[in-house]
Amino acid sequence: METREQFEQIMAECRSLFSKKLCDYGPAWRIMRPSSVTDQIFIKANRIRSIETKGVALVDEGIRPEFVGIVNYAIVGLIQLELGPADDIEGGMTADEAMAAYDRHANEALQLMLRKNHDYDEAWRSMRISSYTDLILMKVFRTKQIESLHGRTLVSEGIDANYMDMMNYAVFGLIKLTFRDDDAEG
Repeated sequence: METREQFEQIMAECRSLFSKKLCDYGPAWRIMRPSSVTDQIFIKANRIRSIETKGVALVDEGIRPEFVGIVNYAIVGLIQLELGPADDIEGGMTADEAMAAYDRHANEALQLMLRKNHDYDEAWRSMRISSYTDLILMKVFRTKQIESLHGRTLVSEGIDANYMDMMNYAVFGLIKLTFRDDDAEG
C-alpha cells in the first residue's frame, strides 16, 4: 500500500472518531483557545512518551488512541486559529461546517505530507515511533513559546505549521502501528 493510501486510511479512522464525538458533544471544543488545544496535544504526547518509557500503561488504553487524539486536536487547533474561540459551547458552527473544516485541514495535511515526503524520500519510514513522540513534544514546546510571543517570530513558521507537523508525525506513528513496519517499536 502506498503512503498516500495509508495516510488516507488513517485520516478516515481519525475523521470517523471526530464525527462520532461531534454527534455526542457537538462542537464543544469551539470554546477552547488555541493555547488550550496545544496543552491537550501536550497531555496526549506526554502520555505516549510515559508509556514508551515505562513500558506499561495502567489505564487500559495504548498509545494508538493518543495519536488519534493528537491528529484530531491538531485539526481543532487549526480551526480555532482561523475562527478564534467561540463564546459558548454551541460554537456558532454546525456539524456539517465542522466536518467541512476538518476535511479541508486533513487535505492540507495530506498535501503537505506528500510534498515533504517527496523531498525527504520517505525518511520517516526509517524512524522509530518514539522519535515521532519526541518531535511532537518538541513542536508542542515550540508552539507554547510562539504563543507566549503572541505569534510574533523572527524567522520561524507559525503555530499553524507546527499543528500540521504534529498531525503528520502522529499519522506516521499510526501508519507504523497499523501496518506494522519492521522498525515500528521503540
